[in-house]
Amino acid sequence: MLTIGLIGGLSWYSTLEYYRVINEEIQGRLGGHASAKIVLQSLDFAEVREYQQREDWPAAGRLLAEAGRRCQAGGADLILICSNLMHKNAEAVDAEIDVPLLHIADAVAQRARGFEKVGLLGARWIMEEEFYAGHLRSAGVDVVVPDADGRELVDRVIFEELTQGKALESSRTAYAEIIAQLVEQGAEAVVLACTEIELLIGAADSPVPLLDSMQIHAEQAAILALGRA
Repeated sequence: MLTIGLIGGLSWYSTLEYYRVINEEIQGRLGGHASAKIVLQSLDFAEVREYQQREDWPAAGRLLAEAGRRCQAGGADLILICSNLMHKNAEAVDAEIDVPLLHIADAVAQRARGFEKVGLLGARWIMEEEFYAGHLRSAGVDVVVPDADGRELVDRVIFEELTQGKALESSRTAYAEIIAQLVEQGAEAVVLACTEIELLIGAADSPVPLLDSMQIHAEQAAILALGRA
């Protein structure tokens, strides 16, 4: 079994879910007392969030790259950034490590094959820039995002609520309404492109399939760790 390196704490709520899903997948496939070999570098999200708000992506990249080097030094054979948004720094991390970086958008794009168009929910940079959606489009999957008001709401809920451990019923209702609007625009599935959104909504909140980026990323890591890609 390969050792998985996790760059986590982005936020710690979703890092918990990564650890759970990876271990459940390993135990489900191997049985018995089997569990994953994991090296975790958990960052202080307050520091990362400050870089996000200042849009100081070079500084954020240096922080994540150092965490990636520590994962590799700890024995990691492959590395995950446990955040969709922080894949803005994927190239900076990849340049500083000598083991594969499993890109979350590539894992999601692989799962999205078969859909012609998907909705995309995440931090505003995810919804408004190409560093993430471009991976889906390269896989032949078109992308639709909420309107400006919807993007503002989705982003606000992520950073004022979900990354602080809050899941409000009013926000669940608002997200469900935005998903319905994406479906009206032709979305055949919706990508939860923030690793905390799955803490708020589930299949019952959507008339189309939800592609949970955290779940997909973690499951793919476990499969690769067992050499079963």
